[in-house]
Amino acid sequence: MFIYLVRRMILLIPTFLGITLVTFLLINLAPGGPVEQKLQAMRFAGAMGGGDGGGGRDSAVSEEVVEALKKQYGFDKPVHVRYFIWLRNLVHLDFGNSFTYEEPVIDVIASKFPVSLQFGIASLFLTYIVCIPLGVKKARQAGGAFDQVSGLILYFAYSIPPLVLGIFLIVFLAGSSYLNWFPIGGFQSDDYESFTLMGKIGDRVWHFVLPLCCYVIGSFTELTMLMRNSMLDVIKSDYVRTARAKGLSENKVIFKHALRNALIPIATGLSGFFALFLAGSLIIEQIFNLDGIGLLSYQSILSRDYNVIMGLTFISSMILLFGRIFSDVVYVLIDPRIDFK
Repeated sequence: MFIYLVRRMILLIPTFLGITLVTFLLINLAPGGPVEQKLQAMRFAGAMGGGDGGGGRDSAVSEEVVEALKKQYGFDKPVHVRYFIWLRNLVHLDFGNSFTYEEPVIDVIASKFPVSLQFGIASLFLTYIVCIPLGVKKARQAGGAFDQVSGLILYFAYSIPPLVLGIFLIVFLAGSSYLNWFPIGGFQSDDYESFTLMGKIGDRVWHFVLPLCCYVIGSFTELTMLMRNSMLDVIKSDYVRTARAKGLSENKVIFKHALRNALIPIATGLSGFFALFLAGSLIIEQIFNLDGIGLLSYQSILSRDYNVIMGLTFISSMILLFGRIFSDVVYVLIDPRIDFK
């Protein structure tokens, strides 16, 4: 296992370089970069000024000012040179400054990261804690009334887009027209700092309920059905029938002998949940007015904020790559017979 982990760590280097190189080339070769946007803003300002000076201003922008802007944003060098400069700065965790926010990229990401991180962690624990026991129960009662009714509810929930669900929850549970049980949006109340510790926890939970429902609505069905089908396959195995033949109780057969092997496919999804920590959700963040990573990624792409995009690419790729290694470790913990070589 140790040799396998060392080999996987070494393979992270070319994989990471491939991800960042492709992303860097795509965003730098795409039209409408920060220099072009700055020039457009200057030309618009000149046009608004009116008069005969507009032509002179445009001529100046197209020559001296253009070169100065390219040097300011670092576009006076070839794209491959800029990439190696970015890699060199990466050693010191220097992602440069955001063109939009005009502050270090690491500070911009750090200010948005807690929102997506907290929702990602809550989604991870809530989904696994609920779906694994639910999937086991559905497998034990496969074909029965509970299995059919719960399956119908899960598939109905899976068919609801998060956008529609979010609007529905706000209208019926957070609007004054019907019920006003939850806040319409935001991450915390305006007077959050004046609350006690328990009051702050309760306030966060109060704001978490509706957006968290939108976060987990799809993964609930996927993970529950995966757990159910995996458990059904394991239950049909010879060693499970042998355990029953020995006179072991059904609970001991299920939870001591079958559950561990049934969890192996479930471990595959862990790396995806780690990526969710950073990915966030643009739709959910916009509906519930959450200033998270999803909204930051969307705005950075629109404004061609290359440094922020590359910073997000670095962090998300590291989380995803290390998450896959973690999934392999979980495989071994669940079933020691698995030996990666």
